[in-house]
Amino acid sequence: MNVKVIGIGGIGCQLLPTLCRYLLFEYGSGVTITLIDGDTYELRNEARQSLGSSGNKAETATTRLIENFPGLMIHAQGVYIDRENCYGVLQERDIVFLCVDNHSSRHDVSARCEELQDVVLISGGNEFTDGNIQVFIRKDGESLTLPLSNKFHPEIENPSDKNPAELGCDVAVASTPQLLITNNAIATLMLNALYSVLTTGKTGYDEVYVDVSVNRARPVTRS
Repeated sequence: MNVKVIGIGGIGCQLLPTLCRYLLFEYGSGVTITLIDGDTYELRNEARQSLGSSGNKAETATTRLIENFPGLMIHAQGVYIDRENCYGVLQERDIVFLCVDNHSSRHDVSARCEELQDVVLISGGNEFTDGNIQVFIRKDGESLTLPLSNKFHPEIENPSDKNPAELGCDVAVASTPQLLITNNAIATLMLNALYSVLTTGKTGYDEVYVDVSVNRARPVTRS
């Protein structure tokens, strides 16, 4: 089983410990997990991200997870995903967790997954108290759910923002204030989707919307 986690920020840091523990004890040592992020972790990020030391987020998280889960094969790719490198990174039968905060990356990853015969893409994002996940499943060349880029999400279909890789190291990206509790809720919904896919091969929905301020989660089927 090959699992790719793209984006080791607020959602990714909440997702990874539970994901690794579940895969290790349910599927054993035959699991390979690759963490992908070009960003740098700083101690000021610790309100929502616990990586322990400064450095590239993917590499720092990998070091910590290997210590806690030595039975898993965990690797780091310290790069931002973009339209060019996603062709080498994302391969057939991958399970992909997309935890980024920009629509350009979502568009590029979704486009790559649409070209594959068999892939599971689970994407999550949030504002302060609300957010959503999207699940894109390809099986034997057929799309069982909608790709991330679709008519219901024009912001992904025609993104107005830029991929972090396009901005360059000297450009500061303005970040929207986020809540740790919402990050955790999104990570949980993504893990729920994984469990459904691994046990039944499907989810029964394309998206799930959540609002932690009213404790509500709502699945939506559009395909």
